[in-house]
Amino acid sequence: MVLSVVLAAFVLILPVELPDKTLFATLVLATRFPPLPVFVGVGAAFGLQTAIAVTAGSLLSLLPEALVSGVVAVLFLIGAVLLWRESRSGEEKEAEADQARERTSFVRAAAISFGVLFAAEWGDLSQLATAGLAARYAEPVSVFVGAWAALLVISGLAAFLGRKLADRLPLALLHRVAAGLFVVFAAIAVVETVRALVG
Repeated sequence: MVLSVVLAAFVLILPVELPDKTLFATLVLATRFPPLPVFVGVGAAFGLQTAIAVTAGSLLSLLPEALVSGVVAVLFLIGAVLLWRESRSGEEKEAEADQARERTSFVRAAAISFGVLFAAEWGDLSQLATAGLAARYAEPVSVFVGAWAALLVISGLAAFLGRKLADRLPLALLHRVAAGLFVVFAAIAVVETVRALVG
């Protein structure tokens, strides 16, 4: 393992993920489930995604950009609609969410968190950056360790901060904010799709 490559991957991936959809998706998951299973599920999804990106290397970057960004735009729009609809359910949903949080097993919460993040991370900038780093440095283990460490830092902050936010802010408000962010990310993906098709 090459420490400079680990550090390079960590330093590149950390700021890419900070304002990313993954952070907000993890925050929303943490409002529905306890933070530890969310962190475990999200961390496992990130680990698998990072391993796939490193293994595939430069092959992922060969996918048509327009196709990837178009699918991402549709997924974000669907996510925004679902979040908005959920936010309109009102106060009774918050009570139900608290009860569901208490009834949901660790394994189920972790599995849901894994599934959501695993699906959301496809075509993500950090995944493509990880693939590019793996192709550039030819040090797959070092790239994996650095990239996964950065993603774990972000998911840990989001999972544990998300629970604190849920205790202080109405769940409906968090869902509306997340829905708005998903719309923004969908718009960005549409712009990227158009650029890829025109360019």
